[in-house]
Amino acid sequence: MKSLHRAWIVAAVAFVAILGAAGFRATPGVLITPLEDAFGWSRGTISLAVSVNLMLYGLCAPFAAALMDRFGMRRVVACALLLVATGSGLTVFMTASWQLIALWGVLVGLGTGSMALVFAATLTDRWFVRHRGLVTGVLTAGGATGQLIFLPVLAHLTQTQGWRWASVTVAAAALAVVPLVWFLLRDTPEEIGLTALGATEPVVRAPAEGAAARAVRVLRDAARTRRFWYLAVGFAICGASTNGLVGTHFIPAAHDHGMAETTAASLLAVIGVFDIAGTVVSGWLSDRVDPRLLLVVYYGLRGLSLLVLPRLFAATTEPSMLVFIVFYGLDWVATVPPTVALCRRIFGADGAVVFGWVFASHQVGAAVVATVAGVTRDHLGNYDLAWYGAGVLCLFAALMSSRIVTRVRDRGEAGILVG
Repeated sequence: MKSLHRAWIVAAVAFVAILGAAGFRATPGVLITPLEDAFGWSRGTISLAVSVNLMLYGLCAPFAAALMDRFGMRRVVACALLLVATGSGLTVFMTASWQLIALWGVLVGLGTGSMALVFAATLTDRWFVRHRGLVTGVLTAGGATGQLIFLPVLAHLTQTQGWRWASVTVAAAALAVVPLVWFLLRDTPEEIGLTALGATEPVVRAPAEGAAARAVRVLRDAARTRRFWYLAVGFAICGASTNGLVGTHFIPAAHDHGMAETTAASLLAVIGVFDIAGTVVSGWLSDRVDPRLLLVVYYGLRGLSLLVLPRLFAATTEPSMLVFIVFYGLDWVATVPPTVALCRRIFGADGAVVFGWVFASHQVGAAVVATVAGVTRDHLGNYDLAWYGAGVLCLFAALMSSRIVTRVRDRGEAGILVG
């Protein structure tokens, strides 16, 4: 009987690590209203802390990819989980809004950003030749799985025990994953005398240059191409319409319409259920279908769904809202595998770091919209303008995705190969 390739064990550990870090990614929507009630802070102020978290989550990504090349995935991921645990655990002692920004925004943003989706991209580049798209989809779904597991638990703890218990639970979950990462994760197959799954020979890796220098160099080279900007702006809109808007504000928006927070959190968790299926299928499709076409379909359908969402909110869970939840879940991060595939296809060996910068734009978009939506709610009394605006932006992202080319067609397009 053929033994299980070590790549699958490494991927399983990475999945658990991403799932553990996802615990804190699930908390903003659950804690906005309780923090508002406990401290009297405005929704805009709390959303600012979310924005700092989302911004750092993205801006760390390209440097994290280079750091993983320099120091190894195991060290970077273990330190990232410790930062998440520290930032989340210390929030129980905060008394001022600046502390929320420092702990929830800065520390946890740095921790989660040091893993982010570049971890999945880096791992699949190193450990898989066969099944890359599928494994990228499964690892990306780890974040959705974390949301599925943590959201109902955190909502229940917040309602019955108080928001501090939710923060402590997230810290404990992140700490629990550290030993798994340290003892079971390996940086490359060559480190233990293996080759990547599907590879015919070991990869000889050049000595890594400085992490910051490489990240900046890759950005400089990629930014000279139109394809990079189509990917980056499209993914910024992706972040704005998911983490920034729905992930942060769906629960308080539903609560504004009379829905119980635990019910709204459960709906957001259901998005996570279908997100897993949608992302895995998207990874499978990315190995077989033009990734550009997938992005056009995903962004276009997401935009249309957001345009109808404001009419679906009610005090109870209506069938129309359930349809939206299922549909939006399937589309939530289905954009990731084709985006990773395009970065790898267009930028070659620098693809993981390029994706780090593209992912940074994702989080910049999420950060901006998280604050804008909160301020919109403070001033207008509802989120309708935010939903409509995000829907229109998604349709624009679909248009940009259709214009991405994967071959060099003129001298103005620098960049690497392949169609």
